[in-house]
Amino acid sequence: MPEGLRIDRPKVADGAALWHIAKDSGTLDLNSSYSYLLWCRDFAGTSAVARDADGVPVGFVTGYVRPERPGTLLVWQVAVDAAHRGRGLAAALLDGLTARVAEQRTITAVETTITPGNTASERLFTSYARRHGARLEREVLFEAGQFPDGPHDPEVLYRIGPLSG
Repeated sequence: MPEGLRIDRPKVADGAALWHIAKDSGTLDLNSSYSYLLWCRDFAGTSAVARDADGVPVGFVTGYVRPERPGTLLVWQVAVDAAHRGRGLAAALLDGLTARVAEQRTITAVETTITPGNTASERLFTSYARRHGARLEREVLFEAGQFPDGPHDPEVLYRIGPLSG
C-alpha cells in the first residue's frame, strides 16, 4: 500500500468522487453519477476505496459477487486518480478487496472484462493472477456488435482461478 493512503469501504458520500475519478481516467466506460451513488450504497461490501490522509478518495475498485456463481467476484471498475498512478495502488486495492471479501465468503475466482488495448488493466489482472498462483483464461464475453449505443470495442472476459484461501 502506498504510504499515506488507506483502503476503506466506500460510503454514499464517496459516489461523486468515484464518478469524477472514473470520468478523468480516460479509459473507463463512464456510468451515470446515480449509478456510483447506488454502487457505494448497495455494493460497498464488494467494493473498496483508497483514501488519502485527509480521507479524500483517490482510487477505487467496484465489484459484486455473481448471483449464479457465488464463489466468483466480478470486478466492475478499477480507477486511480492521475496523481496517484504508478505506485501500485490499483494492485493494493484489488488485493485488499479480494482478501476482505474472502473473509466473509469463499471466493474461488475473480472475473473482469477488459477491452483490447487497455494495457494497464491487462497488466493489473495478469499480475494479480501471478501473485495468487492462479490460472488466467481469456475469452470474448461481448462482441463489439452487441453494444446498442454506438461503437464499442469487444469486452474480453478475464477469469482468474482457482483461488485458494
